[in-house]
Amino acid sequence: MDGYSTREAAKKLGVAFSSLTKYISLKQIPVPPLTRVGGVRVRLWTDKEIQKVRLALPKIANGRKTRYKKQNRKR
Repeated sequence: MDGYSTREAAKKLGVAFSSLTKYISLKQIPVPPLTRVGGVRVRLWTDKEIQKVRLALPKIANGRKTRYKKQNRKR
C-alpha cells in the first residue's frame, strides 16, 4: 500500500483527525480520491497531497480564534 491513511496524514499535518475529517466534509481542503483496498474505500495520501493541504490550512478561518477577537475600543 503506497501512501498514508487519513489518520496518518492528520498526524503529519499536526491537526486532529476529527478536524481533518471536518475539513474534508466541508470541502475546504483538496483531498485524494477514494481507493478500494481490501474491500474498504480509503483515501491514500501522498506527500505531495499532504503538502497541498499544509499550504491550504492557514487560509481556513478557525471559529474559536475569529469569534472572540478583541475589539479596539476608544475610551
